[in-house]
Amino acid sequence: MEFSHFNEQGRARMVDVSDKEITKRSAAARSKVTMDPGTLEAIKSGSVGKGDVLAVAQVAGIMAAKQTSDWIPMCHPLSLTGVDIRFSDNSKDELYIEATVKTTGKTGVEMEALTAVSAAALTVYDMCKALQKDMVIGPTMLVSKSGGKNGNYGLEA
Repeated sequence: MEFSHFNEQGRARMVDVSDKEITKRSAAARSKVTMDPGTLEAIKSGSVGKGDVLAVAQVAGIMAAKQTSDWIPMCHPLSLTGVDIRFSDNSKDELYIEATVKTTGKTGVEMEALTAVSAAALTVYDMCKALQKDMVIGPTMLVSKSGGKNGNYGLEA
């Protein structure tokens, strides 16, 4: 298999996408933060003491998606057309984070979706670490993508 991220000298490069077609592209990613039931209840009741954990995590996720190319060296800077972060939980000890990222462009937004959920999960940890230091983040995964030459991908839920 030939990888497009290496030049003829075997050195890393940013892939040239100038000949690719502009298409609508979307990607969704998911992460999980496992915590004590009391920590999840504090998040849900707004009693963490540092503010609205989910609101701050949502903004962090959106900001991270917009800055993905600053975090991941070979990512192309993209003009995103939409970023949505959603939270749910199992009413016990797991907080689920899902991000959907969209663009119209020449390359996909998988890394932006993964970066969004990662930053949101890290923000939850940061805001709740005074309550609990042994929270666990992950797994973090791509759930779906659409658009582009390689077509659609969907993880079985």
